[in-house]
Amino acid sequence: MDSLDCVAIVGVGLIGGSVGLALRQRGLAETVVGIGRRQSTLRAARRVGAVTRTTQDLAAGVARADLVLVCVPIGSIVEQVRRVAEHARPGTLITDAGSTKAEIVRALDRPLARGCRFVGSHPLAGSEKAGPQHARADLFQGRLVVLTPTRRSRPGDVERLERFWSALGAEVVRMTAAEHDRAVAWTSHLPHAAAVALAAVVPGRYLPLAGTGLEDTSRLAGGSPELWTQIFAANRRHVAAALRRFERQIQALRAAVEQENSSRLKRILSRAKTKRDAVGS
Repeated sequence: MDSLDCVAIVGVGLIGGSVGLALRQRGLAETVVGIGRRQSTLRAARRVGAVTRTTQDLAAGVARADLVLVCVPIGSIVEQVRRVAEHARPGTLITDAGSTKAEIVRALDRPLARGCRFVGSHPLAGSEKAGPQHARADLFQGRLVVLTPTRRSRPGDVERLERFWSALGAEVVRMTAAEHDRAVAWTSHLPHAAAVALAAVVPGRYLPLAGTGLEDTSRLAGGSPELWTQIFAANRRHVAAALRRFERQIQALRAAVEQENSSRLKRILSRAKTKRDAVGS
């Protein structure tokens, strides 16, 4: 990817901050502008070197950008993209990092102000931690980024974003927004829901005895409740379908345990192990 003069990042938390760090360490942008509402977050982004300058003024922050990345909670993405388009240079390409896509893409798949254009992105990276203090320049290395173009998207815009994310170390795939949301309901949103249920059900008096098993399997429950409320709501149909299937599997596991059905229990455990061993392979 050719070096960009200016990239503006709206929301310099974990993802936005990691993009900024990767751009700067790889020499892919002359200027990285961090835009946000809280001075404390912007100061932290400057302190870790994720940006070259910061501002709370969105209009000023995007005015000279070649590319704008919107990394705010999904409930605010549509509004922020429209605001960016009103103040960016004519024809500026805008993308996001939202973990659900269908509602966002549907709302933005139409002409934007000043001829700006939007193509959705979802980097499948991150953790339960938040904030630029946890940003890493290698966060996207070897990780998947999904682009969700539509029939209205310009091929050149999609190719440009492919080069952008690839330059940060990611592997890029294209999917429809609907297909993306069905897939992440199983691979991202259901695991988070399962971790939440597990953390919620463990009696508090036993927490001092928690070992790595509980720590590892409940780690995702440490994510932001506000963020995940929005994610579950935005992808509610697919998440609900995944939860129903999960409930049936839990019921089958419980029945095997209660009935002392060792052969059935072993089949369930073996099938699960086979799938788990295939993750990341």
